[in-house]
Formats: sequence, structure tokens, C-alpha cells
Amino acid sequence: MSEVSTTGGPAVRAPQTVTRARRADQAAVGEAYLQVNDLVVEFNTQDGVLKAVQGLSYEVQLGKTLAIVGESGSGKSVSCMAIMGLHDPRSVKLGGSIRLGGKEIVGLQRSALRQHRGRAAAMIFQDPQSSLHPYFTVGNQIAEAYRVHNTVSKRAARNKVVEMLARVGIPNARRRYDDYPHHFSGGMQQRAMIAMALINDPKLLIADEPTTALDVTVQAQILDLISDLQNDFGSAVVFITHDLGVVAEIADDVLVMYAGRAVEKGTVKEVLAEPLHPYAWGLLGSMPAVSGAPTRLQPIPGTPPSLLAVPNGCAFHPRCRYLERVPGDRCRTELPELISRTMNQAHLSRCHLDHPDQIFAAEVLPLLP
Repeated sequence: MSEVSTTGGPAVRAPQTVTRARRADQAAVGEAYLQVNDLVVEFNTQDGVLKAVQGLSYEVQLGKTLAIVGESGSGKSVSCMAIMGLHDPRSVKLGGSIRLGGKEIVGLQRSALRQHRGRAAAMIFQDPQSSLHPYFTVGNQIAEAYRVHNTVSKRAARNKVVEMLARVGIPNARRRYDDYPHHFSGGMQQRAMIAMALINDPKLLIADEPTTALDVTVQAQILDLISDLQNDFGSAVVFITHDLGVVAEIADDVLVMYAGRAVEKGTVKEVLAEPLHPYAWGLLGSMPAVSGAPTRLQPIPGTPPSLLAVPNGCAFHPRCRYLERVPGDRCRTELPELISRTMNQAHLSRCHLDHPDQIFAAEVLPLLP
């Protein structure tokens, strides 16, 4: 494992292929293919309205990778399922705008959404065992995804799938086409899911913690594979994770979410080396040291709030160590705007603290593992 650091910033653990994560910088980058603007996702439940995502906005350009990070329940996966059109409109309220290649997704009919999934955007899920049907061969499942969007013969579909299986690193792809999911290891199953996601050459790939269930060695292989395939296909990538080491390797930009809202946005260097929000400081403080030497972690106190009853003001204020630094009880009563808090106009934070960069450098950084 290697370290990622910048002047004055903490070292963040990451696999040794960190330099490979910058290949996207050399790719031809077009306009923002994915544009999310003021997205709202709410679920009607017996206990009330669950506000899963509130006012979320971001963009991802072709050839670039955005990492969305945060604890479980922060709204990461829910927001990306909205991009894929996977929410049932009968029980879920969607608001705002999601545009893919200039086309509005919110409000599309189900038939149009089926055409959208797989061709315009595809998603790799966390657990391939629950995504692959145990009663059908791996090859046939991928071929079905291909034939939904392409009028081809079974033989042509089979050849395309074999080619794709080989491309994602599955040996003896022609023979493995007829294997069932239980014949594949966890890493091989995830490779098959990547092949299924990319079989129709989507311009947007969403990866929802695709390496969580894998061991470290296989995890690094999968991350390398996604990076290589992004370079080949020129796709925009949204990578959902809670592992900042993964973020350091694969991302160009980072979006930190808490309680359904974005609390910080910036480049990977800005967010990992000079974070501006106390929640991001807590995430860094919860990471073990790269060296593996015994260190005292700085866990975030308390637990994330229920999305059925998000606290007023800043949702993070019940857990924040810097609450009393803000005069007038604003943290409890006033929702901070997501704006620039320093001279860097592109690095945004949702916090009432004045000069958070100075607080981080003087008080937080010396305590990090």
C-alpha cells in the first residue's frame, strides 16, 4: 500500500496504482454528461416522510470520476438509483433535475427508462451474488442485457459476451460463458457484473461500493479494471464508497454527503488534504494510519440522524466538536449554504465556521493518525 499526500495534508492509504487514477486527466474531456440539479428523493412511510436526498447538485464530465462518500444512510446509493430510474414513482417522490447527455430523466415513462438503463447509464452493485440469478448461466444473463438494446442473433450476442468477458479479465471466457454464478469466485462474479454493465457501452458508469465484499488484493484488481475500462470507453464514472483510500486512488473529484445533503465538494486533493467541513475531518480521523503503527483514532461522536427527523439547522451539529465556535446558535437554527469558504472558489463546504482551513491546519491535522 502507498500514501497519497500533499503539502500540509494527511497521508491517505491507497493501493500502489495511485498514478493510474490520473489517466482520465489525459483523456479528451467533453461537457458534463451527468448533470444533477437540486435533486430531492423522499419516501412515504408509515412513520412519516423519509427525506433521503435534499437539494443535491453536481456534475460529472466524460472521462472523469466523481467519488461520493459518507456513512451508511447519507443518501449516496439512493441518489444514484434515481439516476438509473430505479425508484417506484408510486411510493417515491422525485424532484429536481437529472440530465444525461442533455436528456431529462426525471419524469420519464418506465418504457423510456428501460431504454435508458444499460445504454445511457449502467450500475455495478455492491453484492454480485444478489445481482446474478443463480438459475441462469452467467453468459446468458449478460447476453440478455445486450439483446435488450441490440437486435442481434443469439450467436452474435454470445460472441459479444465472450469478447466482453475476456476484456474484463475472465480466463477461458468462451468456456466460462456456460458456467453458473456459483462456479465463479467473488472477484470473478464482480468482473462478470462489470462486463454486464459495460456490454452496451454506456457513457455513465455508477459503481456502488463494488469492492466492499472482496479481499484487498481482488479489490485492487477491480479498481484497476474499472480505471482501465474507463480509459477505453471514455465514460463518466460515479463511484460510491466509504473508503477514503479508494477515493485517493480512483477519483478526480469528491462529494461528501451527510443526512441527504452535500456538505463538501472539491477535487480529490482539496477534500483529502485540506478538507473544510468537520464531518470530513471526522472521516479522516477515523482512518487507521498508513504505516499500520498503533495510533489513537479520532472517531466521530454519536450516530447519523434518522432521515425521518433530520435536525434543524446543520444536520451535523449534534455530533460536531466545533458547535460553540459559531455565535448566535446558528448551527442549531440555520442551514448553512454550500458555498466557498476560502480563496478557492471551486472548493465548497456547508458549514458556518469562519476560516475552516486555518482550524484544520492548526487543530485537526496534528491529531490525525
